[in-house]
Amino acid sequence: MADRPTDAIDPTDAGPTDADATDTDMTGTGADPDTTGTGADVTRADMTGADGTGAGRVEAAQAERRWRLRTWSWGWGGWRAEGGRVLEVTALVGLAVTQPLLDVLGRSPDFFLFHRADRGEILLLVALVAVVPTVALGLLGLLTGLAGRLTRAATHTLLLGLLVGALAVQVGRHVTPLRGVPLLLAAAVAGAGAALAHRRWRTPGRVLRVAAVGPLIFVGLFLFASPTGPVVLPRGDGGAAGTAVGDLHPPVVMLVLDELPLVSLLDSDGGIDAARFPHFAELAAGSTWYRNSTGVSGWTPYALPAMLTGRYPAQPYAPHYSHYPDNLFTAFGGLYDIRAEESITRLCPPSRCEQPVTPEQGIGVLVRETGTLARQITAPHDSRIDPEDSYRERTAEEAGIDAAEPVPSDPKFRWDSLNVNQPARFTSFLNSLTPSTRPTLHFLHLLMPHSPWAYLPSGARYEAPEDFPNEGRGWVDLARQRHLAQLGYTDRLIGETIRTLRASGLWDRALVVVTADHGVSFTEGAQGRGEGAIRATPEQVAWVPTFVRTPGQRAGRVDDRNWEHVDLLPTIADEAAIRLPWRVDGRSARQTPRTDPGKVFYDRPSQPIAIHGGVPAALPSPAPHPLVGTTVGDAPPGGTAIVGGQDAFRAVDPDDGRLPAMVWGTVPDQVADGTSLAVAVNGVVAAVVPVVAPDPGGRRFAALLADDKLFRPGANRLDLYLVDAAGDLRRLTVT
Repeated sequence: MADRPTDAIDPTDAGPTDADATDTDMTGTGADPDTTGTGADVTRADMTGADGTGAGRVEAAQAERRWRLRTWSWGWGGWRAEGGRVLEVTALVGLAVTQPLLDVLGRSPDFFLFHRADRGEILLLVALVAVVPTVALGLLGLLTGLAGRLTRAATHTLLLGLLVGALAVQVGRHVTPLRGVPLLLAAAVAGAGAALAHRRWRTPGRVLRVAAVGPLIFVGLFLFASPTGPVVLPRGDGGAAGTAVGDLHPPVVMLVLDELPLVSLLDSDGGIDAARFPHFAELAAGSTWYRNSTGVSGWTPYALPAMLTGRYPAQPYAPHYSHYPDNLFTAFGGLYDIRAEESITRLCPPSRCEQPVTPEQGIGVLVRETGTLARQITAPHDSRIDPEDSYRERTAEEAGIDAAEPVPSDPKFRWDSLNVNQPARFTSFLNSLTPSTRPTLHFLHLLMPHSPWAYLPSGARYEAPEDFPNEGRGWVDLARQRHLAQLGYTDRLIGETIRTLRASGLWDRALVVVTADHGVSFTEGAQGRGEGAIRATPEQVAWVPTFVRTPGQRAGRVDDRNWEHVDLLPTIADEAAIRLPWRVDGRSARQTPRTDPGKVFYDRPSQPIAIHGGVPAALPSPAPHPLVGTTVGDAPPGGTAIVGGQDAFRAVDPDDGRLPAMVWGTVPDQVADGTSLAVAVNGVVAAVVPVVAPDPGGRRFAALLADDKLFRPGANRLDLYLVDAAGDLRRLTVT
């Protein structure tokens, strides 16, 4: 039947759309409805002309139609119409919600691996994503149907318009320059137009009902064609074990840090900055430092498998043992006990590894983080849609794990917060560092100093808004400050590792490896670790610290050979006297160094990017502002500022392990971009930061107060000052 306006009623067509519904649809039988039906306020007498003439019958027919439009009927035609509406909603929910969410999650197997999700939890999450929104909207439709057919039709039209609008926001963000309110207005117009077209013509409804199969297709692609598929449906249980080639198989202790550029550790002379990172310097002094070491990829799901297989990334696979059956754990598993703490990989198969020590995080965490992703996907402004943003290491206190180390003796460690704030995986790793009669491989991949940044060098934690940009003037500098503060705490964890190894005797007996999978750029315009950052600042993204301490090594040395991280596994295997049963792309440090100075880096598997250069130089440190550390006296008023998180300043608890070290807020629009703002705590200037250009969060500022000696127990005073070109201060009233 050709498209036609909805006011042309065809009694023979009982199609399920609201636009062309017939009286038969409303009763299911075509018989006259019971005059006592719910909501009937028109009697048979009202519907019959007093004189029984044709005019009376027309009037009666019109009255009966009005009566039926105000009532709800559950006949076959009514259910058929409702089923059509559910199919239409299913199609649009699939396009606006199910497909984008499963697409992001399908390309992020590390999301499920980090959160220790098992197969049942993943399948339950997929079911919730694919089914719950449709069921919720379907039930809403049924409930509104109780208020009458017109209400039900209006509700369905409204839902379709909203869903089309949500889809239009996503499409518009990808294909147009519109953002914020203009994009919302355009999406509203698209939704209204779609709703009108659905009411006027049949074709849109028919297309949507056919498209209702979409969610099933999206689920199938997620399970069988996405990188996450093998995490849900593993294939295989690991590869062949390596062969022992001698009698000396030392314990192996391997700590892989995350998102740590070598340049962050360096001083102006090219060595480890011992004043800032004393424990990294201690490690370098007792091991071989491969200073010209580069990672393989800026993305951990590609970088870590390359490190543990000795092969460059070739396919966009999940970092799972079914895709990488030949790896460090399977090679060592025949001879060594494996005590592995993985984070966003699952390379050690169950046949080789003990069960994780860290408690499962459960479906609740998956649902919450997926909800955050859904909000980012449907937002009318640009946002970093990356599940990796949720990868915060849980503390030992949160995981219920007792810390292994004693109370620190360092008097600067004022809050004794290392115990409760220490990442749980690290605590489990320390607990495992005990001598054994059988060779043991101790492995930890720790997401430190990886963002989200939440630690001060002392180990105290702080809170910060999740929507802080990491790009743009002012924000890049803040991101690097937070990175370095968290790296300071990571240095403490290195110190705890060395102390524990010395106490257990493993420091002299074991092969100790400390490295990182990749770095990160803090250069404005090239921030991050994607392809743009790799090409613009490879010295920050590719070069990483690599320290290898062989059993009994007494003195440190520096080796500037051309090391790539595919060399890591063959080096470890040689030192442990294990012959690998597969071909690797790397070469052992016991072999002759490469003569070719060239290196490769992968933003995408099988697509190497050539990088050049040698050991990078340290990045210049910004000179501290002359006002930092000075005491502030009286200052004239300069306006107002809105500051978040002020309650934390009113009650600082030394035993809590948390400090209000991040100060953020907004200033009035008349304050110019780049204006310096001094932040004072208890009368002492702690930081001077610029006011950044407006963004969706307003005309903002943010400052990190990394020195915890600024704070005192109880109430603390926070003051803000505008700093003019002459260095004079004007006090802002904080609200």
